[in-house]
Amino acid sequence: MRTAIYPGTFDPVTLGHVDLVERGFRMFDRIVVAVADSRTKSPMFTLEERVAMFQDAVSSLGDVSVVPFDKLTVHFAQDHDACAIIRGLRAVSDFDYEFQLAWMNRKLVEEVETVFLCPNEKYSFVNSTLVKEIARLGGDFTEFVPRPVVKALRQQLSI
Repeated sequence: MRTAIYPGTFDPVTLGHVDLVERGFRMFDRIVVAVADSRTKSPMFTLEERVAMFQDAVSSLGDVSVVPFDKLTVHFAQDHDACAIIRGLRAVSDFDYEFQLAWMNRKLVEEVETVFLCPNEKYSFVNSTLVKEIARLGGDFTEFVPRPVVKALRQQLSI
């Protein structure tokens, strides 16, 4: 069984994130979504809330599990017998950082590959920070996030 991990903060989960999990299933039998604790980013949602939102968003997909993590991504990958780390590339501007990260991960654990996937073009401009800003300022963010996330954002922001 070929397993990949898909790490991130996912604050909040977007349809672009879900799209990358779906695309991952074209190459891997099992996907482990690794939700980062990420205390340094001051996420809007707790780690438990982000895990629950992602679980709701992918509940109809194949063999996918959503778990929290707070260690090096490559060590998490080893813990889950993953052969690859899925990383999303929305634009050329993402590539420089992601390329450096992939090389560093390879230096740390050579056996775990990084696989870059591009989301569907309709999600190429969507990111969690923009979604939160649109929601905070009263814009319509509903086409960018799964339904459970719409509800969670509205509750969190009292809108």
